[in-house]
Amino acid sequence: MIRIRTLLTIACSSLLISCYAQLPTDSTAEKMLVYQLGNGGWPKQLEDKSVVNYGASLTPELLAKIKATKDLHATFDNKATSREVVYLVKAYKKTQNKAYLTAAEKGLDYILAAQYANGGWPQYYPDQSSYRSEITYNDDAMINVLDILQDIATKKNDFEVVNPEYTKKAEKAVAKGIDCILKTQVKQKGELTIWAAQYDKDSMLPAKARAFEPASLATGESAGIVRFLMGIKNPSADVKKSVAAAVKWFDTYKISGFRFVREKGKTASLIADNTSMAWARFYDLEKNVPIFGDRDNSIKSKLEELSAERRNGYAWYGNWGQKIIEKEYPKWLTINGK
Repeated sequence: MIRIRTLLTIACSSLLISCYAQLPTDSTAEKMLVYQLGNGGWPKQLEDKSVVNYGASLTPELLAKIKATKDLHATFDNKATSREVVYLVKAYKKTQNKAYLTAAEKGLDYILAAQYANGGWPQYYPDQSSYRSEITYNDDAMINVLDILQDIATKKNDFEVVNPEYTKKAEKAVAKGIDCILKTQVKQKGELTIWAAQYDKDSMLPAKARAFEPASLATGESAGIVRFLMGIKNPSADVKKSVAAAVKWFDTYKISGFRFVREKGKTASLIADNTSMAWARFYDLEKNVPIFGDRDNSIKSKLEELSAERRNGYAWYGNWGQKIIEKEYPKWLTINGK
C-alpha cells in the first residue's frame, strides 16, 4: 500500500511539473520577472547606469548587473514599473501563466505603497534624494500610474484579472490622486491655468528638477493630465472646471501656424506650417511667456540663446494641445456639458 501511494505521489508530481512546463510563456514577460526588484518596482537603469533593455539577451554578465541593482533604483520615470505591470497583466491574460500575474500584483503593491498621503507619487521610491522625491507629472509618471489604478477600479484593459481585493484600494488611490491634481493646478490671480512638471512633496508648490528644467508651467505633462481628467466618467464640478480652465489656457497661448523641427545634424527651430499649432515646453509661472533652461541653471527667454547642446537636445516646442482643442475637448463637452 505504501509503495502504491508513493508511486501515485510521484506520478501526480510528474504530471504537475509536466503541466507547468507546458504553460505558454512570453519571452519579454520572462525577462521582466528577472528585472523586478525586491520591493516590487522596476528600474529604468541598472546599478552601472546601463538602460534596461528587454531586447537584450540575459547573458551571465547582464544577470550579474541585474542582481547588483538595489531597490533604490525602483522608479516610475520613463514608464518604468507602469510599463511592466501593464505588460505582465496582458501576458497573463494571454498565457494564463500565474507567475506573470503574481509579479504584476507585486508591482501594484509597490505602486500603492509609493503614493503620498496628499495623493501624489514621487519619481522614485524609496529613493528620496534630489528631485526624485518630488510629486512628478514629468514624462507622465503619475498619470501612467493613475491610468493603471483607474483600469483596476473600472475593470478595464485586462485588469479585471487582478485580485478583487485591489479594487477598493485602487478606487481610494485614484480619488486621492485626482484631489492632488486639482490642488496642484497653478493659479494666477485666482484663475486656474495648467500644471508644473513636478512639485515639492510637502508644500505642493512647483519645483525644479534638472538644471534645464525650471519650476514652470509644463505643457506636455498638462496635456496628459487633461486627457486623464477627461477620461473620468461622471466628473465632478471641480474636475469640469479644471478641464475647462486648462483648455482655455492652451487655446489662449497657442502658436498657430508653426511646428517644431529637431533633426540630427540640424539646428532645432520652429518652422511655418499652417496645419499645426505649437506651444513652448515651459512657460513662466506668472507671465505665461516661454522660458528655456540651460545646463548651467540659467533661464533664457529665447531658444536661440541656449547652448547648442541643449537647444538641439530637448523638445522645446510641441503640438501637445492641438488634438485636445480641435477634437478631444469638443467631444468631451458633448458628453459632459459646460
